[in-house]
Amino acid sequence: MQTNVGLVDRVLRIVVGAALIAVALLVAHPYAWVGWIGVVPILTAIVGYCPAYQLIGLSTCPLKRE
Repeated sequence: MQTNVGLVDRVLRIVVGAALIAVALLVAHPYAWVGWIGVVPILTAIVGYCPAYQLIGLSTCPLKRE
């Protein structure tokens, strides 16, 4: 599994994921559970790999120089 999520992308994923989880915890709405989807971007940020990016051939990780 090769890293395909760059630094800026990781930070944005953590921010969006945390915001979604905050909505799930703080909003009293029947569909607030949808905010728990925020776990997915946080996990992909931590691991540095996004399966969806691989499917479409995208990578926000800078090229590694040898």
